[in-house]
Amino acid sequence: MGTMLEIQGLTKQFGQFTAVDNISFSVASGEVLGFLGPNGSGKSTTMKMVTGFLSPTSGTALVCGQDVTRDPIAVKRHIGYLPEGAPLYEDMTPSGMLSFIADVRGLSGADRRNGIDNAVNRLQLDEVFNQQIGTLSKGFKRRVGLAQAILHDPDVLILDEPTDGLDPNQKHHVRELIAEMSKDKAIVISTHVLEEVDAVCARAIVIARGKMVADGTPAELERRSSYYNAVSVRLHRDHVDGLRNALDGIGDIERLETGEDQGDIAHVVVMSRNGATIIDTVNARMKDRSIAIEQLYVERGRLEDVFRQITGDEQGRT
Repeated sequence: MGTMLEIQGLTKQFGQFTAVDNISFSVASGEVLGFLGPNGSGKSTTMKMVTGFLSPTSGTALVCGQDVTRDPIAVKRHIGYLPEGAPLYEDMTPSGMLSFIADVRGLSGADRRNGIDNAVNRLQLDEVFNQQIGTLSKGFKRRVGLAQAILHDPDVLILDEPTDGLDPNQKHHVRELIAEMSKDKAIVISTHVLEEVDAVCARAIVIARGKMVADGTPAELERRSSYYNAVSVRLHRDHVDGLRNALDGIGDIERLETGEDQGDIAHVVVMSRNGATIIDTVNARMKDRSIAIEQLYVERGRLEDVFRQITGDEQGRT
């Protein structure tokens, strides 16, 4: 798989404020990359520079070998972009909007017809095709935004919060669409929704305070979680103290965390020290003490836990 997007030392300053600080990474054809960060971490600013809507202070991005700082028009031919908030012409209909975008993209004849038909079918816009965009729900507006991004069958898709405003069924459909399109495209999904990364991304980059702080597969990031290899136990609340006593003094167990009870059933998480494997020890101790359980499973790690660890609380970037 060839590299379709290569970001080299991308930096953006607004006066004395550095919004994006020397970011570099690449994305290959067939890869879906999650670009993660808290609100205000520099995600959208990075995407605007990659797509040629904002000039970098230094560094550049290459899209299919074209340099965005030297030839932004050529770069935009290869990119489909869904901006944050999916700004649309609300007095237009989806039909008029997609026709307008096809004109801007220089599509004509069969390419134009096929591009519009394909986008409408993939995003299921038939029922609102001739309805004024301003009257549409947030979910349908988002789908119109996605339709214009894929209209010209781009090599690289940059999607900023692609499922924002969609209901669960619509989210599932869009995620399936992203997986399908990723076979021959490089796709970057900018989001702060960890569920999105788990659902569709093969790799994730985390940005905080304008800097890259992590780059790996979701599984690799989960192994950085304090919950990695922890053991979750659901049992009658009368047995919680017995569980604590049974596990007391085991070196590979750091502590026990208790969650919310569900009726008489308590949820206890047995935290592993340094990611040690403790499931067999926990199971054996409970059997020795005849502690009855409702459920027992090993945690794979929690992305939200890793996200909080490496980003902290931050505000103020875009």
